[in-house]
Amino acid sequence: MLEEIPLTRPETPLLDQINSPDDLKQLELDQLDSLARELRLFLLYSVGQTGGHFGAGLGVVELTIALHYVFNTPEDRLVWDVGHQAYPHKILTGRRDRMLTMRQAGGLAAFPNRAESPFDTFGVGHSSTSIGAALGMMVAANMQAKDRYSIAVIGDGAMTAGMAFEALNHAGHLDDNMLVILNDNNMSISNNVGGLSSYFARMWASKPYNFIRTGSKRMLSKIPPALKAAHRAEEYMKGMVSPGTLFEEIGFNYIGLIDGHDISRLVEVLGNIRELRGPQLLHIVTRKGKGYTESENDPFGMHALSKIEKPVSDDQPKAPASEALKPASPTYSKVFGNWLCEAAEQDDLLVGITPAMGEGSGMTEFAERFPERFHDVAIAEQHAVTFAAGMACDGIKPVVAIYSTFLQRAYDQLIHDVALQNLDVLFAIDRAGLVGEDGPTHAGSFDLSYLRCIPNMVVMAPSDENETWAALNTGYQFSGPAAVRYPRGKGPGASIDKTAATWPMGKARLRRKGKSIAILAFGSMVEPSLKAAEDLNASVVDMRFVKPLDENIIDDMASRHQLLVTVEENAVMGGAGSAVNEYLLQANYQIPVLNLGLPDRFLEHGKAPEMLAGVELDADSIAARIRRKLNDCKIQSEAV
Repeated sequence: MLEEIPLTRPETPLLDQINSPDDLKQLELDQLDSLARELRLFLLYSVGQTGGHFGAGLGVVELTIALHYVFNTPEDRLVWDVGHQAYPHKILTGRRDRMLTMRQAGGLAAFPNRAESPFDTFGVGHSSTSIGAALGMMVAANMQAKDRYSIAVIGDGAMTAGMAFEALNHAGHLDDNMLVILNDNNMSISNNVGGLSSYFARMWASKPYNFIRTGSKRMLSKIPPALKAAHRAEEYMKGMVSPGTLFEEIGFNYIGLIDGHDISRLVEVLGNIRELRGPQLLHIVTRKGKGYTESENDPFGMHALSKIEKPVSDDQPKAPASEALKPASPTYSKVFGNWLCEAAEQDDLLVGITPAMGEGSGMTEFAERFPERFHDVAIAEQHAVTFAAGMACDGIKPVVAIYSTFLQRAYDQLIHDVALQNLDVLFAIDRAGLVGEDGPTHAGSFDLSYLRCIPNMVVMAPSDENETWAALNTGYQFSGPAAVRYPRGKGPGASIDKTAATWPMGKARLRRKGKSIAILAFGSMVEPSLKAAEDLNASVVDMRFVKPLDENIIDDMASRHQLLVTVEENAVMGGAGSAVNEYLLQANYQIPVLNLGLPDRFLEHGKAPEMLAGVELDADSIAARIRRKLNDCKIQSEAV
């Protein structure tokens, strides 16, 4: 058991020999435990250097080795669910020496990525997709007459999502060659590991048992009452020692429970399963954070790790005393969490709802202070939104805290269950815009586009911490569906005035008065727009609202300037700038317009400031793009 994360590369002689699963297969079975220790040690070292998810990966070290040892990957399709588990998989499939580039621009992605390796059979970032994807691969193999196994590894709470059970139901109906491994790390279903259940698990995976099972069912199929009785007898026997009845009813042969850290047992059971036909479900139990004391003791808090910085030596310059004493500004998530607690004190009808994003969304204090009004519905975004709608129908005031990328999964519920019925639900949308190292699977690039087209929705994009507080108040007091979107991390450091009034509905705020150029900035783009405007002597409007737009201020800017510029940290296509264009066209304005925002492509991972500069959304680039537009339009301006 490790107490500290190694800061220098550990000695890993066995692991250094493994550049592919073919190399792994050359090891003797009794060497695999040593390999697991080295792999765990190297994983801790590499994540300490780069930051990233590691708790779930530590828990599946033995399983990862066993899967690549037994199956013929990548020909056998291995699909990881919740890509946090896949770091050991990357190390064993030829990417060990690139692990120190993890989550950096041009380096390894934080999740399985088809473009990165043929061993990454399916792109993963959102959870609960593995069973459906593996099932699709199984059907594709059958259509092409290819004899291979499809394996889905699902865990870390991902089995709580409805689409996982939809895929299980379909797989059981197809009754074909597929393996689902339920990695139960005490975050989900069961912790019942004992000698009896382990014994039966080995028996259910054995060739003799399955030969008798299959042959008996063939023979008894001509006597339906006898077949039914045999099926019930098997079901009751399994039900006494395992939680597998549900999976058996769906159509899977349930095998479990297995200690997921017993590598020789895993190899034995997986080897037997490989010879079986039909849908199989292997239930293993692992410990999240296995092998690292702090992670084992705090699996939630140590789910991921920031890069470990080396201690500052005495001869290195230290920060000025005034800077050291300066209080750290809160993240936007913290601002939301503080607002939620204050609002809950004022209104007993407020409830907080989140689909497994409580800590990330800043709801920890709210959950502790108002446990009866806090609802974490697990990884079930669709249910979270409809659950909120049901509450709103009967007079409760739900606040749904959700990341922008995950609200996409509940889009139908947002339209059909909330907006169509004009229900009073506030959506606090975290991680809007680029999210840096987590990459395109987690970026909130589209919420302004997909929200503003929904009738009855109010959509706000605050520009700093104080504006976020006011926007949340405004959305909460509005009678109907409202959304407040804000970015990941910290803002510019604005002081929060908790006594400030709410915003007038649909009213923007003029932040700088200039000449020739008017910049209509949304949310996080207000600060860089203000900096760009200094060089250009441009007017800057903090638009605040994407819907309803402040048409009066657009009229004013269009009538007094030669060029309008919209800037947003959202896809240009269909975004806030498009809303401005639509209004200008409708009002018959003849004025050049420049729409700045995220381009029409998925942006790979990197540091968020560098990514923004890469798509020319930093202050210097905004100013440069405006100058180019002025020259193209041959507009006379102080900026030219």
